[in-house]
Amino acid sequence: MSQNGLTTSSQILAFEDGRVVHSLLANEPKHLKVIEERFGVRVTTREGWVRIDGQQEGVEKVRRLFEELATAREQGLVIRKDEFRYAVDSVDRQGVARLTELYEARLSVSPKKSPITPKTSRQKEYVEALQRYPLVFGTGPAGTGKTYLAVAVGVALLRKEEVKRIVLTRPAVEAGEELGFLPGDVTEKVLPYLRPLYDALGDMLDPEELERLFDRGSIEIAPLAYMRGRTLAHSFVILDEAQNTSREQMLMFLTRLGPGSRCVVTGDPTQIDLPKPKDSGLLEALQALRGVRDIYICQFDESDVIRGPLVQEIVRAYSVYRGTRDAGQL
Repeated sequence: MSQNGLTTSSQILAFEDGRVVHSLLANEPKHLKVIEERFGVRVTTREGWVRIDGQQEGVEKVRRLFEELATAREQGLVIRKDEFRYAVDSVDRQGVARLTELYEARLSVSPKKSPITPKTSRQKEYVEALQRYPLVFGTGPAGTGKTYLAVAVGVALLRKEEVKRIVLTRPAVEAGEELGFLPGDVTEKVLPYLRPLYDALGDMLDPEELERLFDRGSIEIAPLAYMRGRTLAHSFVILDEAQNTSREQMLMFLTRLGPGSRCVVTGDPTQIDLPKPKDSGLLEALQALRGVRDIYICQFDESDVIRGPLVQEIVRAYSVYRGTRDAGQL
């Protein structure tokens, strides 16, 4: 059948019952509207079947979407809002979702907590790189999971005893790295700057386990300024907000790595708070180390933002605006 010169079609998919269909929609009936608007089709559900009507290309994509969601569910993946949104975005852009591949890359962080599963193909690539390479750079906008996933990999490796400790560090730009005037010990002084890392740990470990790991030194937080002169052996080291390191700080940090250690450097090159952004140690490292064996650079973009559709749209809008503005100034 054709309509306005375009081929239209209809597909009917049968599932066990209505509860299965509901679970494929992440238990959100309004997600039917999301599918209809994204693919330009009409979707009708009743009991255990789904009917898709519209232009042939859109109908085919929606059929593939439901089938991939169903396959992932059968293999044990719980379809939540993030998984559903990733599947819709992937099928729309690439024609496939491969949710089961994301599930295979899940990380076991605690027997009392659910595994951490990558939400996008690039997050999966990042997780696999963190487990394979001794030094990984994760760059890109806020909300892409680069810090959270780094912490998850560190906790998983610590649990498997592949490393002896996790070391968390971050430049304290606002305090000029001069923390002595602040009250408390080193941990209390630097904690405000490492709060995102600490919050991630709190999501993955129960309070008692987290306190125990801190007490025995299995997890350490330290200001970047205190790294000079140390050798970090058999550790999983995370340098967060690396765009705010100076060139000297970055080189100093990278040369602290000792035997059996792995390191991840995360940052957003568009969010440099240094007086002279061109002096960012992250920018220099990305240029100097590109192509070096055993170093992996994973670059996230707005399609990897998982904090929600609005955050993704904000990042995309700023990217377009700044690109247009900068081009006009050339």
